[in-house]
Amino acid sequence: MPRPTHFEIPAENPERVMNFYGSIFGWTFQKWDGPQPYWLVTTGPDTEPGINGGILTKRDPQQPCVNTVTVPDVDASVAAVTANGGKIALPKMAVPGVGWLAYGMDPEGNMFGMMQMDSSAK
Repeated sequence: MPRPTHFEIPAENPERVMNFYGSIFGWTFQKWDGPQPYWLVTTGPDTEPGINGGILTKRDPQQPCVNTVTVPDVDASVAAVTANGGKIALPKMAVPGVGWLAYGMDPEGNMFGMMQMDSSAK
């Protein structure tokens, strides 16, 4: 059963947000060398329940936090979203070296991500 495995927090000032969460919860951050500014968030040890995430520069004032679910087949998941009354907010795209990502919206307008892991994605 696919489960949430990653979250993203958009921020106008990523450093301010990292300082905030680092001070409150002790989260740590590492710059990811990708196609856009992105910081990986470690929320705790892998031996404890929970998920890690990312901080990215906000592209739109209304950009929400997004929880991403790891799925075995992003194309099948995209088809299931639309077949069940949802919408696709971000079509399938490659995250180089990581996998294939798409964003969906449920019938209430809540956004979520779907990631198919594939290190050969370009």
